[in-house]
Amino acid sequence: MLDAETTINLIRLAKNGDESAKSTLIEENSPLVKSVIKKYLNKGIEFDDLYQLGSLGFLKAINNFDESFNVKFSSYAVPMIAGEIKRFIRDNGIIKVSRSTKQLNIKINRFIEKYISENQKSPQIDIIAKEFEMTEAEIVYAMDSSIRPMSLYTMVGDDSGKEQYLIDKVENEKSIDKEMDNELLYNIIKDLPQRERKIIILRYFRDKTQKDIASELGVSQVQVSRLENKILQKLKEKLI
Repeated sequence: MLDAETTINLIRLAKNGDESAKSTLIEENSPLVKSVIKKYLNKGIEFDDLYQLGSLGFLKAINNFDESFNVKFSSYAVPMIAGEIKRFIRDNGIIKVSRSTKQLNIKINRFIEKYISENQKSPQIDIIAKEFEMTEAEIVYAMDSSIRPMSLYTMVGDDSGKEQYLIDKVENEKSIDKEMDNELLYNIIKDLPQRERKIIILRYFRDKTQKDIASELGVSQVQVSRLENKILQKLKEKLI
């Protein structure tokens, strides 16, 4: 494996179009890619295909890596490699949602319907979590289990009728968390204090704005912004 300084220098060259630097990074980090794909060998995908997917995730890590993240490149690359494989598996229906999760999702939907009927408004996540005696993250995970993800390489049209890949329409925010899929993020935030976990769930699982979150928590938007930055820094430190 390359040392940190050499890796950063090669990444800079690769991002400027140096194919030789890119090839060196891929070759030297081959053991890293292989270590990540090992856990997916029993998912019905050939090793060579997994390696290609992992390499694609690695290339995306090179293109999106920002030194201001303040983390080791390998720590950033691992979730990108795993995420590429997970997206492929989900889009191709290889990973199935467990029966217990599906049943929980049905129960949650019934509770929501009943709550709306009785209160004329939708219940907040914390109310649902309290009802089922589970964490908010677990409730969100169950509710999202029935959502069929759209491939980032699906062709979609814009207002002018021009088509492009969905991945090209996704906003490219320079944040580690935006590059991770929900499952990876869930595994990282599950040990956070309840309030901090709720902010991340609303922000990154539910796509709520800071203004929406501030209203729900009864604080100012400035406070939410400061809390979010503090939490993200804490999560980044876990990856160092």
